[in-house]
Amino acid sequence: MLHIQSLTVDAADPRGLATFWEAALGWRRTFEDDEEVVIEATAADATSHAVCGMLFLRVDDDRVVKNRLHLDLRPEDQAAEVARLEALGATRLDLGQGDVTWIVLADPEGNEFCVLRALRPDEVATGGS
Repeated sequence: MLHIQSLTVDAADPRGLATFWEAALGWRRTFEDDEEVVIEATAADATSHAVCGMLFLRVDDDRVVKNRLHLDLRPEDQAAEVARLEALGATRLDLGQGDVTWIVLADPEGNEFCVLRALRPDEVATGGS
């Protein structure tokens, strides 16, 4: 059986980007040096969900195209969460997504991620999507 250990993110400033995601997710820093930083869910989160960590690796090249992989985050209150993430340094993006139920943001290094709508009560009971 396999599980995902970490989602690896290339970064010009691993410490800075890890600081954003650490605050955004409420996780903790478990390793750090000049070239890489690891953040992981708290013990309570890790036991209640199948959660992998995030590894931020220093790279010298700039990101030039849209992400091939991004995070979809499911909040309890979409508007409040978007406001909180923007206060942490995220920016809102218009990628031509049109009239959708999610909001596209970028982290401080421009990596796109989505904040989905909250689940309805009937979706919580069934696991929803």
